[in-house]
Amino acid sequence: MAKRILVVEDNDLNRKLFCDVLRATGFEVEPVADGELVLNAARAFDPDLVIMDIQLPGVSGVDLIEAMRRDGALAAIPVLAVTAYAGKGDEQRIRDAGASGYLSKPVSIGPFMAAVRGLFG
Repeated sequence: MAKRILVVEDNDLNRKLFCDVLRATGFEVEPVADGELVLNAARAFDPDLVIMDIQLPGVSGVDLIEAMRRDGALAAIPVLAVTAYAGKGDEQRIRDAGASGYLSKPVSIGPFMAAVRGLFG
């Protein structure tokens, strides 16, 4: 059975790119553009991995990762944070929130797929 990936990204082009690449590689993908819908979407879709944009309108991806870690149904799902935040200390702050992996934008397909595969062991 195909691994399931929830893609949380408010930018239409990035979301489409991530989803297209993942689908072409054999993953089942559920896109989410609105950060407010993430936790319910994750519970409904039951993903094996969440790809989380950090800069979302209305809610921080860091807050969403922390909320997932507090939720018994979602706590064990690995999260790959993808962000334009690439300043000193940002990666550590995002990992401290519970992210399993971290990529800074712009993201190239090779490193993106390597990070995704790496989180599946």
